[in-house]
Amino acid sequence: MQWYVVASLLTLLTSSQGILTSLSQSDGGYKYDYATIPFLAEIFKLLVSSIFLWRECKKSPPPRMTTEWKTVRLYPIPSIIYLIHNNVQFATLTYVDTSTYQIMGNLKIVTTGILFRLFLKRKLSNLQWMAIVLLAVGTTTSQVKGCGEASCDSLFSSPIQGYMLGVLSACLSALAGVYTEFLMKKNNDTLYWQNVQLYTFGAIFNMGRLFLDDFRGGFENGPWWDRLFNGYTITTWLVVLNLGSTGLLVSWLMKYADNIVKVYSTSMAMLLTMVLSVFLFTFKPTLQLLLGIIICIMSLHMYFAPPSTLVDLPVSVPASQSVPVKAADT
Repeated sequence: MQWYVVASLLTLLTSSQGILTSLSQSDGGYKYDYATIPFLAEIFKLLVSSIFLWRECKKSPPPRMTTEWKTVRLYPIPSIIYLIHNNVQFATLTYVDTSTYQIMGNLKIVTTGILFRLFLKRKLSNLQWMAIVLLAVGTTTSQVKGCGEASCDSLFSSPIQGYMLGVLSACLSALAGVYTEFLMKKNNDTLYWQNVQLYTFGAIFNMGRLFLDDFRGGFENGPWWDRLFNGYTITTWLVVLNLGSTGLLVSWLMKYADNIVKVYSTSMAMLLTMVLSVFLFTFKPTLQLLLGIIICIMSLHMYFAPPSTLVDLPVSVPASQSVPVKAADT
């Protein structure tokens, strides 16, 4: 399967994620425990990967699977980084409003490019760096509200701690993605065996979060497994399947493409969500959204198009066709 097909599917699924989550609400809130969604999504990804791994193991020759502890012990690290990232997210939102947080979140586009270069030693051309910066500018432009609105003034009025935590959140998000790509490409193990390891630890950490939530609440509502499916509807299950399928597509891109492709997919998904919200909800299109979409499309073309289509390169004239210069008469 071509990477751009997977990237397009990821864009569609990611764009529908927020819409499905909104549709799963009832009377402006959730009738179910939202913390159970990531846990069930990890279980779904683990089951799908296990089935595909089982099918591969029945073939000859069997797939390559590294079981050494020094390799397996690396797979909990992405879950630990994401766990820290989630806590930093909540801490950031205590200092800044939602609009400012979303805008600062676009920093992960640039930090991903930087970590991509530093840790994976992947060299990017000057045009590609410009494209990444343009992508961050485009997504930010689409989220900035009109300066006549009160929220515009709050963008630069938050405490310095909020901006520092926002930068840390962007760095952690990029680090988790880059490290996951490093793991997936570290050896020639089959993708499904790597997924089984990743999602096993992911399920364990999400289960730990459910236990922690119960402990903090004094087990007032009983243990989490007693209310695991409480309030679930067809839309809620679609949210779980969407989140799980998105994770499987991301792991494929990490194995066979790279983090930058994933960043472009999720950024385009955000813009697509805004466009769909115009038709599905009361969201009103703005000039900033239109400009953001145009800038992001320009960035997409700059990054993936051949340089010859972007820059007029000088045409070299073969020596046999060069016109000799006649010496001047003296």
